[in-house]
Amino acid sequence: MSEAATRREAFETANQLYQNRQYDSAIVLYEKILADSVESPALYFNLGNAYFKQGDLGHAVLNYLRARRLDPGDGDIEANLSFARGYTRVQMEGVRLNPISSIMESAVSGFRLSTLAWISALFFIGLFVLLSLRFGLGWRENWLRRTIVLVLVLLVVAAVFTTFKYRHDFLTRWAVLTCDQCPVYIGPSEDLDIELQGAPGLVVEIVDQSGEWYNVLFENKRRGWIRRDLVAEV
Repeated sequence: MSEAATRREAFETANQLYQNRQYDSAIVLYEKILADSVESPALYFNLGNAYFKQGDLGHAVLNYLRARRLDPGDGDIEANLSFARGYTRVQMEGVRLNPISSIMESAVSGFRLSTLAWISALFFIGLFVLLSLRFGLGWRENWLRRTIVLVLVLLVVAAVFTTFKYRHDFLTRWAVLTCDQCPVYIGPSEDLDIELQGAPGLVVEIVDQSGEWYNVLFENKRRGWIRRDLVAEV
């Protein structure tokens, strides 16, 4: 049996264990498949479901986010992620300091990076063709000038969205608190004061690192230091 067939059989077995409410066994098998450097939206999604059924909110949110990263347009993934995050004991509600960033995040959230890159490439090719007609063949029609301006604007917009998507999803380091007790300190030491008490399932941005500590930024813009072993990177 080929490796692909073996992994497919293992995935189906894990799904059957999940259906039989043997969540611990399903998680072990899903994680074993991931350990073989195999990942897919369905694998992360099902693993997230299994963790959620076990009451492990942190790892459930983590795997839903990993699934969404691979398939951002899947409505089931987004619905389960929102549902799971609603169970977080601590809700980081606060004013967004950068509303433009929030708007752009909403605009690109349903697109894969590759899709946005292809859209940008198509606009670039279209602009090249139109400029060739205008300056290469000497076409002077007004409609051509207006079309060039329109395509140029759309190219700039698509390029901005593509760049934002790449920075947000791949350059920014996102992590999820996976601990039952998640103290966040004012500095990288347990001897310092506690800034706040986190909770499993909270999503943070890793902005700095010092030894075994991460400096993290919460959604309400509060910052603090947390031990690396209490979080997992998306």
